[in-house]
Amino acid sequence: MKRLILDVEGNVQPLSSKTHISYIFHLNQPVGKLWIDFAYWPKNLEDREQARDMITVSINTYAESNQRDRMLAKWESFLPLKNLITVSVDDPERHRGAGHRHDPKQLLFIDEQEASPGFVSGRLIEGLWQVTLSLHAIVTDNCHYKLQVQQEEV
Repeated sequence: MKRLILDVEGNVQPLSSKTHISYIFHLNQPVGKLWIDFAYWPKNLEDREQARDMITVSINTYAESNQRDRMLAKWESFLPLKNLITVSVDDPERHRGAGHRHDPKQLLFIDEQEASPGFVSGRLIEGLWQVTLSLHAIVTDNCHYKLQVQQEEV
């Protein structure tokens, strides 16, 4: 049987890019499996003019001066601009992995014998655990997320 131990939602904006949000929860006894259900939306920036402005600023900031005109002429090849939020997990003793996936809906798990790709299986010990959301890029005016962690008894 699964038991919900963390249930949070939030909303982030472009200024949140390149930051992290951490949530801590307590396991009061070893458990059989942890389920991490994470989703965020929207995935893509749909406003082409806003995207063009962002792409233009980025090209002018980061591209070599001899390449800017060529890149600006093909700005549409950089579409669509996407939000990207990834998930990592730490147990009371060590880092248990990170899921650097582009999928805006993820169902991840960790148990003693196996784990979702990017995560480390092993005993799920009691104590304070942490789930960190890494906000790599938020390109929409608002990006909503929902995170749930459930424990499944052995």
